[in-house]
Amino acid sequence: SVPVGVMIETPAAVVMADRLAEVSAFFSVGTNDLTQYTMALDRGNARLANRFNPHDPSIVRQLQRVLEVGQAAGLPVSVCGEMASEPLSALLLIGMGYDRLSVSPPALPLVKWVVRTIPEAAARRGAEAALAATSAGDVSAALREAVGEHMDIRLLDPQSTLPGRGRVASLPPSKSNV
Repeated sequence: SVPVGVMIETPAAVVMADRLAEVSAFFSVGTNDLTQYTMALDRGNARLANRFNPHDPSIVRQLQRVLEVGQAAGLPVSVCGEMASEPLSALLLIGMGYDRLSVSPPALPLVKWVVRTIPEAAARRGAEAALAATSAGDVSAALREAVGEHMDIRLLDPQSTLPGRGRVASLPPSKSNV
């Protein structure tokens, strides 16, 4: 028998997660669509792309809700989408309690290195601060602070002055490299 699960990609699916858990073998959260539909943005629209931010507190809280519902039902819960492939976001997810991330092949080495370098306790502290944040900027700042205790954040900053570094996924640039 093949296990059949549910992609959680809309705010409606988050709201109904407890009912979906009753008929599912697992959850997989699609962060790209969840962010797009929550923020009511077309991520393909260049004029709106800078507003597409998975660190918005509404997204972070939905991710926490899905994980809590899945865990309460004994379901595996994974995350796919750009969030899992962006190092700071991956640490947020791990700090929240996610233990399954679907990462794009080009991002895998960096995400694996960051996940192995940052202690889980630091990821949990960053996630707790992110869940209490009131803006996407505050979420990003909390994650940068948690990571910055253990590595030079410029290694992950999309606007880093380090040679050979380009943008990493879809997070907006930070205001500083601290």
